Amino acid sequence: MVSPEVEPFAKTGGLGDVLGSLPKELARLGHDVRVMMPKYGVIPEKYQKEMVFIDKTYTKVAWRDQYVGAYELKKDGVIYYFLDNEYYFKNGGIYSGDYDLERFSFFSRASLEILQTINFFPDILHCHDWQAAAIPVLWEYFYSWQKDYKDIKTVFTIHNLRFQGEHCIPHINDLLGLPLHYFAADKVGVGNGDANLIKAGIVFADFVTTVSPTYAREIMTPEFGEGLDRVLRSKEFKLGGILNGIDYSVYSPKKNKSVNYNYETYSAVEGKALNKKTLQKKLGLPVRDDIPLISIVSRLTSQKGIDIILYALNELMGEDVQFVVLGTGDANFENSFKHFAWIYKEKFSANISFSNKLSHQIYAGSDMFLMPSLYEPCGLGQLIALSYGTIPIVRETGGLKDTVSSYNEETGEGNGFSFAPYNAGDMMWTIRRALEFYKDKKVWNKIVESAMQSDYSWTASAGHYINIYDGLINKETE
Repeated sequence: MVSPEVEPFAKTGGLGDVLGSLPKELARLGHDVRVMMPKYGVIPEKYQKEMVFIDKTYTKVAWRDQYVGAYELKKDGVIYYFLDNEYYFKNGGIYSGDYDLERFSFFSRASLEILQTINFFPDILHCHDWQAAAIPVLWEYFYSWQKDYKDIKTVFTIHNLRFQGEHCIPHINDLLGLPLHYFAADKVGVGNGDANLIKAGIVFADFVTTVSPTYAREIMTPEFGEGLDRVLRSKEFKLGGILNGIDYSVYSPKKNKSVNYNYETYSAVEGKALNKKTLQKKLGLPVRDDIPLISIVSRLTSQKGIDIILYALNELMGEDVQFVVLGTGDANFENSFKHFAWIYKEKFSANISFSNKLSHQIYAGSDMFLMPSLYEPCGLGQLIALSYGTIPIVRETGGLKDTVSSYNEETGEGNGFSFAPYNAGDMMWTIRRALEFYKDKKVWNKIVESAMQSDYSWTASAGHYINIYDGLINKETE
């Protein structure tokens, strides 16, 4: 697997979480799994000290020859390779804006070149997001004819289609060094004088996946396709959606050490009440067990539905509720939440920062989790909330639709609440519906139990990936 971020070494979001969990699960199921990522300067020192230098080589970035060092670290049954080039990766963070196109073009070519140095030629080369999307086309032109490389199959996973690695053809070709015919509209070109790396992954990979079945269908429409819906429809025969999972050894109210009072399904009522009381004290909110505490743990961006939340907040604060926000993002959204916290001191806590410890305490201590995303390829927050018995209120899009089933009072089934139209009115109607059921503790406790029994571990998802890998390998042998 090739990825720009991997938990616990360096991550900014869900992509890093996936690469921290999926390889371990595949290894646990008996597969030889190795992961490549850049050797960033921001990788914690304790992991830097565990790395072992293997060897070095040079790789092409079009006409340039660039140094590549290979370091190895073994952890949880997985071998991790860190590709070293101080010019590209020592300074700055994981991402560095416009400079990223060159950094990750280098990383993609280096990931292929280094296979000779480490003497490992995999059956499957699984590339993640636009930063590794050039690998399938680079493999085809520069490596597919070489003996050790020719049997490799490529899988490309789209974690978020909005970020595509697009630039003018001369600039991208100055980095990739491909013949000009590769920049035709049916290949890497996008018809406006630009080339698009994520399109390269879609067109040239042997199979394309994304992170939920619903998102796989959505991105083939103009509304969610980010300008690539036509090419995605043309490649539907090799496109599939596999739901992300979560690592229950990390996101578990029974095991997590950040939670003040650990609990499991049978003790959720008492456990959540104790955590709620502790959280209210910590946040400076009145300690009340009779009203629901609603939470948001999120990047504060329009994608996450923050605009409609803010539009409805005055109305929501008219209800007998408490509200807590944890996250950072758009400055206007940050300042708006601070303003509401100043107005509604007895009801609202705005924590414009990020703390992993506090996030677990919020999941454990709140009653409801609000996530009305404009779009959501998979989503992690709702899966964590379900694990903690914190009932998600979500918009029916992407992975939110695939994981949260709205409570049905006729059948008693459901693990949360959901709405479809993207507007504050439908969101408020759904929140009020949840508030009504919260008053009936017998019903509410049943919903909490259903939420905590939802299984979104990596085992099932890993099995789907294995089926894709096996299908590509067996197709070749046939």
